[in-house]
Amino acid sequence: MHLVATAAAALLAIPGAQANLNQLAKAAGKLYFGSATDNGELSDSAYVAVLKNSNEFGQITPGNTQKWQYTEPSNGVFSYTQGDVITSFAQANGQVLRCHNLVWHNQLPSWVSSGSWTAAQLTDILNTHIASEVGHYKGQCYAWDVVNEALNDDGTYRTDVFYNVLGTSYIPIAFKAAAAADPAAKLYYNDYNIEYSGAKATAALGIVKLIQNAGARIDGVGFQGHFIVGGTPSQSALASVLNSFVTLGVEVAYTEVDVRFSSLPATSAGYTQQANDYAAVVGACLAVSKCVGITVWDFDDKYSWIPSTFSGQGEACLYWQNLTAKPAYYKVQSLLAAAATSTASTSTTAPTSTALITTTKPSSTSLPTTTKTTSTTTPTSTSTAAHWGQCGGNGWTGPTVCASPFTCKEQNAWYSQCL
Repeated sequence: MHLVATAAAALLAIPGAQANLNQLAKAAGKLYFGSATDNGELSDSAYVAVLKNSNEFGQITPGNTQKWQYTEPSNGVFSYTQGDVITSFAQANGQVLRCHNLVWHNQLPSWVSSGSWTAAQLTDILNTHIASEVGHYKGQCYAWDVVNEALNDDGTYRTDVFYNVLGTSYIPIAFKAAAAADPAAKLYYNDYNIEYSGAKATAALGIVKLIQNAGARIDGVGFQGHFIVGGTPSQSALASVLNSFVTLGVEVAYTEVDVRFSSLPATSAGYTQQANDYAAVVGACLAVSKCVGITVWDFDDKYSWIPSTFSGQGEACLYWQNLTAKPAYYKVQSLLAAAATSTASTSTTAPTSTALITTTKPSSTSLPTTTKTTSTTTPTSTSTAAHWGQCGGNGWTGPTVCASPFTCKEQNAWYSQCL
């Protein structure tokens, strides 16, 4: 980590240099900054050109094709062809693989969900399925989302086939089976709406204890991070919840991050708020040493799951659908760069190489063709922006002058940065 941080610091010292998100996250002490993807998207060459850049996205999550409906569509009939497409892509590009997922109430084949099982039968089905899938990918996955979304929003357990037959015992059963199949993989519980204090977060803490008390191994908790613009908790609130899990001896990660607009079209003030919301999430992970990384649930709006699930909502990702970066991208980049610079400056380990990290400048920042509402707010701050800080953009009310020797440079209509 010290070598990466030192090299990144050298790069950031070059006037006008740009660094990518994973590169900066690693320099700041994190394991990765990554993205989910899906099989159909890999036929889009422009999209792939961004996704395969491991400086930008150093980790990949298969969005769908490791789920049960794909991997065991019929009892005892296993298929990993589609999942292998994503894992092979990650391996070819030197990217960390988060594998997703083994046990979930959704996307189950009907032979599982509609079966009339005894406890012994369903336990055998769980053990067999996990042994086969985790065994197939043994040595490839940094982590597995072993159990996904076991809780309702009120903190009660979902009454799916697993809970109905086995009660809460299905959770430690699954974790024990995964640990046996790949002892080196990190084993995660993954859920949404546990990012802030409340009944669901408290119940998720209970799941960690349930697994531990059963003598099973759990290594991490994944906080999906599906937020709404303007409704994202503060950095300090997010970090506090992360730390409540860390105290139980597990690592944490944001695993499916996006920040959606609840109505469209978005305004320039809305893009500023979205950038601040993304920054709260990234800042919380940076503030918690055992938060290992951040994964966005795809990086561009073209392939976001939001519009098909929440009618009239969207634009949740860091890139517009034409693969140009949003203000949120530059806000996250700035935050990571500041953390990377701070990490490098406090490192006492001498580098063994003086080579700079190879970087690719973010995609063109020309504006998308969709109509945006422009704010005419006049900046009111007279303070000075630091290196990598924001210094302008529609709706910006902060400093517009950069500390010497840096210059305020426009990235797009909503974001100018001290470079």
